[in-house]
Amino acid sequence: MSMDMTTRMFKEEGWIRKRCPKCGKYFWTLDPDRETCGDPPCDEYQFIGKPGIPKKYTLDEMREKFLSFFEKHGHGRVKRYPVLPRWRDDVLLVGASIMDFQPWVISGEADPPANPLTISQPSIRFTDIDNVGITGRHFTIFEMMAHHAFNYPGKPIYWMDETVELAFEFFTKELKMKPEDITFKENPWAGGGNAGPAFEVLYRGLEVATLVFMQYKKAPENADPSQVVEIKGDYYVPMETRVVDTGYGLERLVWMSHGTPTAYDAVLGYVIEPLKKMAGVEKIDERILMENSRLAGMFDIEDMGDLRYLREQVAKRVGITVEELEKAVRPYELIYAIADHTKALTFMLADGVIPSNVKAGYLARLLIRKSIRHLRELGLEIPLAEIVAMHIKELSPTFPEFKEMEDVILDIINVEEKRYHETLKRGSDLVKREIAKLKKKGINELPLDKLILFYESHGLTPEIVAEIAQREGIKVEIPDNFYTLVAKQAEKTEKKTAGEYVVDFELVKDLPDTRTLYYEDPFMKEFDAEVVMVIDDWIILNQTAFYPEGGGQPYDTGTLEVNGGEVKVTNVQKVGKVILHRVERPELFKEGAKVHGKLDWDRRIQHMRHHTGTHVLMGALVRVLGKHVWQAGSQLHTDWARLDISHYKRISEEELREIERLANRVVMENRKVTWEWLPRTEAEMKYGFRLYQGGVVPGRVIRVLKIEDWDVQACGGTHLPNTGLIGSIKILRTERIQDGVERIIFAAGEAAVDWMQETERLLKRTAETFRVPPEKVPETAERFFNEWKEARKEVEKLRKELAKLLVYELENRVEKVGDVEFIGAVVEGTMEDLREAANRLRKEKHVVVLISREGHFVVAVGDGLDLKAGELAKVITSVAGGGGGGRKELAQGRIKNPLKAEEAIEEVKKRLG
Repeated sequence: MSMDMTTRMFKEEGWIRKRCPKCGKYFWTLDPDRETCGDPPCDEYQFIGKPGIPKKYTLDEMREKFLSFFEKHGHGRVKRYPVLPRWRDDVLLVGASIMDFQPWVISGEADPPANPLTISQPSIRFTDIDNVGITGRHFTIFEMMAHHAFNYPGKPIYWMDETVELAFEFFTKELKMKPEDITFKENPWAGGGNAGPAFEVLYRGLEVATLVFMQYKKAPENADPSQVVEIKGDYYVPMETRVVDTGYGLERLVWMSHGTPTAYDAVLGYVIEPLKKMAGVEKIDERILMENSRLAGMFDIEDMGDLRYLREQVAKRVGITVEELEKAVRPYELIYAIADHTKALTFMLADGVIPSNVKAGYLARLLIRKSIRHLRELGLEIPLAEIVAMHIKELSPTFPEFKEMEDVILDIINVEEKRYHETLKRGSDLVKREIAKLKKKGINELPLDKLILFYESHGLTPEIVAEIAQREGIKVEIPDNFYTLVAKQAEKTEKKTAGEYVVDFELVKDLPDTRTLYYEDPFMKEFDAEVVMVIDDWIILNQTAFYPEGGGQPYDTGTLEVNGGEVKVTNVQKVGKVILHRVERPELFKEGAKVHGKLDWDRRIQHMRHHTGTHVLMGALVRVLGKHVWQAGSQLHTDWARLDISHYKRISEEELREIERLANRVVMENRKVTWEWLPRTEAEMKYGFRLYQGGVVPGRVIRVLKIEDWDVQACGGTHLPNTGLIGSIKILRTERIQDGVERIIFAAGEAAVDWMQETERLLKRTAETFRVPPEKVPETAERFFNEWKEARKEVEKLRKELAKLLVYELENRVEKVGDVEFIGAVVEGTMEDLREAANRLRKEKHVVVLISREGHFVVAVGDGLDLKAGELAKVITSVAGGGGGGRKELAQGRIKNPLKAEEAIEEVKKRLG
């Protein structure tokens, strides 16, 4: 892609454009003698051991330096967004600051919170998880500091000239970097369906910022060829909105100011130092880590071969063997990875990720289990929560939400750690069984798909599987990028299929929006309207009080009066902003006809009670269980409703009572319920991302529903004007529907009264059966149960006595048939009695056949005989019908015709003779 990247600064300040002889890319420099672009592998790090920034900065100081610099230059400072992107459903985690503003701000459907703006966004990426701790520079969590400008059509903010000048001024004036050591390398950027020219800003071998000028989007098939440009093998067309998308590496700049052997030492010392002490890690020659980072900076480690090459080169440079090097650096690599992974976890859990086996929860669990595994390798027996607590303590002054949620975060980690240890106990049996199967087939290596299955379905890390397998003498090859493979698998989110429309969208797209009377007055029971269009058996009106299905709320039903006749409305749906009513006799409706609608009010009011009740319950759940609780789905019915929430363990009986008590208190306080339409960004800035409890809400303007001092959500449903109208809220039961998701089934209003009356009726019936008053039912039931248990024990004892007598009697009825000692008899007793007796009688060279009067039979064959009990069972059923089977020593079954029992025994005897 050829595009002019000569900026005002380059022209006026004496910059020279050169072509790097090593990578062939163009770059800008102030140093006439510089030949290479400054980007590894063309250049090596030159700041390790000699910092490239004269002052040492902490993360907080560097972040503040950056944000206040851009604030001084007219940028609005924006608070970090959560790492779990509630405002979009196409990505699992936020991996860059621009993701905060996709899709709504870039598409122009929402205003940016400020324009231009500056932000420092915690970003999480799993693509390099296998390199974390090894290369000295890779993190799963890092902060991307940025300044963004959104140039909407006719409203330019700034573009390439200003961006380059701001970056250069920040680096040289604020951080005092040497101007002649900075290079701007031209390298077009593409990602997430957008593209544009870009500069990588390099300093002493380290990329410290990327400046992207996002101005293209993927070309549609019918694009005008004169508009199409090719970038990195894909075709793009110009965007209406041109976005300045920059990213400055906070951790990298802090590292540059410290010049430590690794970036981890510069930013995670508060965890690394205590871990080194606890693990008793020997002090290492700093040269080893320095050379390791320098060399690792030259290339990406993709596989074991790369890692081996890195080890060999480092060992050569510092004059030791590869084995000595491995022994020295391995504990450091483990500690670095633990420090990074637990920091990423702290952000994820604080922002509401619940560990599970799906989506972002899966990635959290991966980090927890990988960290526990690393601690084990270090020989450390400390709980993982102890390390997460170190992050909370250190980061809380900057991120107060961590302190606020500390108890929940640590509890989640403890619950997960306990689960993991239980998994391991169960898992080792599982692996042993799988290995036994492989050995039978003569296979002596565990296939990769089995390794992934063990991890995904049973949480067994490949290292643990390998450990068990080696003891059993089976080889396991673990791919070096195993966790990257697994994370990629999780990040592949399902493509959303477009909703099935009840009628073709094309038919209604030019119609005016249907006026929504149910929003103007949710208590409107009747209304007048005019028919706009009739499509098959669907009627479109100019306005309606019928609520169309959506947001977990079912559609309204009722009637429409037309030309003196009354027709039932059986379904109401929405296509775009047009509402369609399905009617029983569509032929009565003509365009322009006047109609009078009546709602089935009992149905609607129950939906309203349940919908407002869901919001009340949500507020109570968050207050009792913690701020990590998030709505994962809901469905309303007339007689009950369900609310699914993210939570990491089962809800206890005490918690449920407290939730129910709180919810009902809010009902009795008769709090106001209000709603307003707000521009998306204004709503987010006023109420935060808790707005999106029910999922992502499309549109420039969203409807925000608020229960006074209790709950705020973006919601399109119909609601009551105050909580008192809900009536009582009764939680009926809870169930765990999937890992990390609890379902709460509840009823409100009349439905709750119905449930209470039904429960009372059942209690009364039980009390009558026991002939005691209702309050005595629990102790009476317990007494009966205990007496029944005692009676069962007694029966069991008597049966054992009977079995003994039966055995004693039968032992005296042994017949000699050839070489076999045979016992055959028709006896009294259950199948259990027969089995017990047959087992006691089964001695060497004995064959026992016992048939009960009900037709159960057991065959037992003693050792030393070339006979199978299963074969003899077939002889019995061939005579008396029925079926059965079993092992060599014991078989059992039931015959169809108990009258033929004696005959069947005789037939067995004949076979033995």
